[in-house]
Amino acid sequence: MNYNCLIVDDEEDLAKTTAEYFRMFDVTTEYVCNSDACFDFFKNNTADLVLLDINLGDGSGFDVCKKLREDMQLPILFISARQSDDDVLIALSIGGDDYVKKPYSLSILLAKVKVNLNRIRQRANTDTEKVEDKDVKDVEVAQKDFYMDAATMSVVIKGERIALKAKEYALLNCLYEHHDTIVKKEVLFDEVWGDTFFSDSTLNVHIRKLREKIEEDPNKPNFIKTIWGTGYILELS
Repeated sequence: MNYNCLIVDDEEDLAKTTAEYFRMFDVTTEYVCNSDACFDFFKNNTADLVLLDINLGDGSGFDVCKKLREDMQLPILFISARQSDDDVLIALSIGGDDYVKKPYSLSILLAKVKVNLNRIRQRANTDTEKVEDKDVKDVEVAQKDFYMDAATMSVVIKGERIALKAKEYALLNCLYEHHDTIVKKEVLFDEVWGDTFFSDSTLNVHIRKLREKIEEDPNKPNFIKTIWGTGYILELS
């Protein structure tokens, strides 16, 4: 069975309450309370998105995230009472797409989940359109051998296909859609994360990971340039 959301949290009462709240708003949700149960869930089910606690009774949410990332590109949002910037940076650097600190507001958490689910649906529609319209891709390929491929969630640069994680793809695609113009941080937060409740460190980590993947020298980027105090620009011309 496919669910919109899987919650992995050893605080069973909180996980149950959150799942019940999501279901009230037509977000099909299941919850488990440890890492073994999480992996067992995916043997027989699928989920569009995972809410993942760090402190689990039988292990670490960090380890769960790494293992899930070996096979899946679904959005992973960390939910944790751990407040340090180091925890946030670790969570994002190993493949997490967002970090929500406990105690959280159910309504705000639901809004974040719905934003990600809407992006998944929009991406699926875009994939269909790309398959039906090959000429669109031909135009993209002609543009400095740099184009985004939603069907495989990757970027192709000079014939080399580079796989991206969900948030990496969303971020680079946003810059691509506005290429050769400055994109303000606020616009990136809004279009990629769905709101402005994020610190600069969240964006900086994702930009750094992108540069490590697409730039010959991440310290001297040719594509993604920083416009200090304003935002970023993807230079293709």
